[in-house]
Amino acid sequence: MPVVGLPVYRAAMTLAAPVLDGVLKKRVREGKEDPARITERKGLASAPRPDGPLVWLHAASVGESLVALSLAEGLTEAREDLNILITSGTQTSAALVARRGVVRTVHQYPPVDRPAWAKRFLAHWKPDLAVFTESELWPNLIVEAQRTGAPLALVNARMNDKSLRGWLRVADTAMRVLNAFTWIGAADARTQHGLSLLTERDIPLVGNLKLEAGLPEPEAEDLAAVKAAMGARPVFVAASTHAGEEALLAEALTALQATHPGALMILAPRHPERAEEIAAVMTRAGHSLARRSAGEAPAATDAVWLADTLGEMALWYAAAPVALICGSFLAAIGGHNPIEATRAGAVVITGPHADSFADIYAAYDAAGARQIAKAAPDDIARTLGAALDGDGPTLQAGQQALAQLPSGARAETLEALLALLDQGAKS
Repeated sequence: MPVVGLPVYRAAMTLAAPVLDGVLKKRVREGKEDPARITERKGLASAPRPDGPLVWLHAASVGESLVALSLAEGLTEAREDLNILITSGTQTSAALVARRGVVRTVHQYPPVDRPAWAKRFLAHWKPDLAVFTESELWPNLIVEAQRTGAPLALVNARMNDKSLRGWLRVADTAMRVLNAFTWIGAADARTQHGLSLLTERDIPLVGNLKLEAGLPEPEAEDLAAVKAAMGARPVFVAASTHAGEEALLAEALTALQATHPGALMILAPRHPERAEEIAAVMTRAGHSLARRSAGEAPAATDAVWLADTLGEMALWYAAAPVALICGSFLAAIGGHNPIEATRAGAVVITGPHADSFADIYAAYDAAGARQIAKAAPDDIARTLGAALDGDGPTLQAGQQALAQLPSGARAETLEALLALLDQGAKS
């Protein structure tokens, strides 16, 4: 989201090519970009456009890609002539799309939000419908997509209070960008109200598509091997950690081991390319570790199993009885989605900052389905210890919370998208 008016933002991004080139090169060095596909970030396609109608589904990372994949499956089932392009910005999500193997679906990395690169991308793919997910709103991509004449949709629209306040500060830009969408489906009441104000339209409350877009179940053989490697030790998964949280968790693990000797933390970072940095944090704290990416299983003396691999989150949720959903110990992140942990059989603990999923956590709290730990090592250790002893939230409470959340968002969204496709074909 630009913090300036749209004309200024577009001009700045037009002139920023040398800077953007430098940023992309730095991201390749840091392991944040796939060097073999870096030209996709400049709108240069690495795959041909298939013949026939094409729906472009744009996502940010893993969670949004799960939504895109669920919609891709529904769209290709509804129409055998449809092709799907999914764009997402992380290597983890790219691997997820590849593994899911939805028919007639190709993945590309999206172009950086520079007008010339967006135009190049769109000139190649020529989408018949452009679908953006949640809050992944890049103004130049949206403006240029609208100029192609294809209808645009924003699905599972979901914004926290901070994002909505930011859009309100640039109300003219918000009006221009958001009203490029022919159809918007809000995931929660807060977003519905905010977007209705920003667009001066009645935005429908459709519900959260993530309730119906799950991770694939892990292979039984893989799950059995992981459980055998863990043995009878007290185990929890620290899911989707961010920089700044691992040091906190290292101290919490030390405190937990005083009451639960042999406790093992499966540490699954949000960005696996940070593995070296995270390993150094754990080593400095005195914790030995095994690296999943190296094919290592934890020895009895290892306190951490670093899950620095792509696309195995469902496996870790199924293996561990307790899930500490991270991104919630930092106010700037706003937490992550607990639904997959509950579905896989893990009870849920979060930190105090989970505003990005306020609607879901409201249902969890009403059912007594999560424990909130303070962003302090001793409190995290105490909360984890209670959950490992069976004194925390129960799995049954989590399942009750999921049952209370609204359903039907996928069917309503698919109906809207197919109608937009028909509308575009007639125009």
